[in-house]
Amino acid sequence: MTQNTVTRAQLSEAVYQEVGLSRNESADLVESVLDEISDALARGEMVKISSFGSFQVRQKGQRIGRNPKTGEEVPILPRRVLVFRASHVLKNRINEVQDAADAGRVKAPAP
Repeated sequence: MTQNTVTRAQLSEAVYQEVGLSRNESADLVESVLDEISDALARGEMVKISSFGSFQVRQKGQRIGRNPKTGEEVPILPRRVLVFRASHVLKNRINEVQDAADAGRVKAPAP
């Protein structure tokens, strides 16, 4: 599996190609969407994107952790974490791509 990263610039270019807005308008649109998602999450709201998934901020309580190098117990402070849950549509799409990639490989016959 390759480790490519999709950047804001690539998202803006995709909007430019698909929607036909100018490059500046496309970049502004992508920034506006990302800002709105970030602001909603910072307010503690859940963000659901149909056929993609949902983002939610969860509160984690204080717990005791261990320094793996020294074995020393260290308190881990309470914090908020971002959780993403993929929709079934996205999961199916990912698995279809993986299944197609697997079908292209020649598998050794079973003994």
